Amino acid sequence: MNFSFKDYQTEGFYDEMFSPEGELREGYEPFKERVEQLSKEEFLRRQQSAERALMAMGITFNVYSENEGTERIMPVDIIPRIVNASDWANVEKGLVQRITALNLFLSDIYSDQQIIKDGIIPKEVIYSSKNYLVPCMGIKPPKNIWIHITGTDLIRGDQGEFMVLEDNLRCPSGVSYMLENRELFKQTFPEVVAKTQIRTISDYPHKLLEMLRFISDRPEPTVVVLTPGIYNSAYFEHSYLAQQMGVELVDARDLVVHEGYVKMRTTKGFKVVDVIYRRIDDTFLDPKTFNPDSLIGIPGIFDVYKNGRVALANAPGTGVADDKVIYAYVPKIIKYYLGEDPILPNVETYICGEETDRKYVLENINKLVVKEANEAGGYGMLIGPKSTKAEQERFKQYILANPRNYIAQPTISLSRVPCLIEDHAEGRHVDLRPYILYGNEVKVIPGGLTRVALRKGSLVVNSSQGGGSKDTWVLY
Repeated sequence: MNFSFKDYQTEGFYDEMFSPEGELREGYEPFKERVEQLSKEEFLRRQQSAERALMAMGITFNVYSENEGTERIMPVDIIPRIVNASDWANVEKGLVQRITALNLFLSDIYSDQQIIKDGIIPKEVIYSSKNYLVPCMGIKPPKNIWIHITGTDLIRGDQGEFMVLEDNLRCPSGVSYMLENRELFKQTFPEVVAKTQIRTISDYPHKLLEMLRFISDRPEPTVVVLTPGIYNSAYFEHSYLAQQMGVELVDARDLVVHEGYVKMRTTKGFKVVDVIYRRIDDTFLDPKTFNPDSLIGIPGIFDVYKNGRVALANAPGTGVADDKVIYAYVPKIIKYYLGEDPILPNVETYICGEETDRKYVLENINKLVVKEANEAGGYGMLIGPKSTKAEQERFKQYILANPRNYIAQPTISLSRVPCLIEDHAEGRHVDLRPYILYGNEVKVIPGGLTRVALRKGSLVVNSSQGGGSKDTWVLY
């Protein structure tokens, strides 16, 4: 018996593959046609071989909170998520606008703070962010770029419109899954890929290296990837990107500050390092400047950076711009610096630090999603409609004890894409994390990581919480 989508139900959600009337959306024809020529057993076999290939490639992530073995593959679903060219053109414009404005915001709040003086953002909102780093005041990063690599999380609302869910400007992860999902798909359905006009993403490591070289003034700069080490949840990605770019993967033991420069230990002695793509949180970078207990940082590196003798991507201090309370001000930030309305809207956001918003959140907590300002990975959040009374009461106490640390948003259903569940297709909720590089210009990679909430009805797409991923095709 052949695999078929004929019994697939959109169930009232915005579906990426089918319209509410059950018509196929643009770009899916070659995929659907090919898949429905396969028996259920053959389709299932291709799904299983993709999973085996992931394991063989060693594409894993670590889960710290579980006792039974911490290393896992991120589940992959072989039904792709397809975005048409006109939708993508709007996403691209919106992301370029957003990153440009956020970069200007960072330059401003670490120098003249004009946005505070003009009353657009209250100064206590900035100063109370745990990612606002006072030592970065007065610093000018190379080429005045703060945000070199961004992963911006997008969702689609009920009408199919893209919205920004959150900004990830510190050490955004997941790009290795995006790249490997595409390679897997080429192996799994080569005939479909050949028939569909898909924009390429395989040049990401080349573009990343090009950008990292651009931020150095040296003609042939030495670039390294700095990892916290093998126990980090994204260690596979650190080593993968270093290998793809043909640069050294280093940790704190390999680097030292010597004679005013950052140098790498090699078999031939010290070698000056010009650019560091850091995958370490800001406050662990330098125990002399930030966290004195850090064992994964390089003592004195911040002074070398301040003196313009090493470039760091992303620049220390960028985390203040992905604080979830600052997120609520991004539409105003775009208007202030660029004089434009946001192309990609935010999700409506209530700031618990403001009295009227806080009152509304406490009275309607059962309908809202409440998030901690600086948490990531699906942690530190309450999904009101799916929570118990006891959980709601606990979060109310958290909010009252530390209102600055919480925001709330309406529960948005997220669009869905068919997924292979046992031997048939069922809709599962997804988000999308495109990757943006900022070098000589802002470049949006045409695709991104589509993360899937594989548990039925779940809205949590994070891999650490049982989520998986899909290949994302952007059409020409």
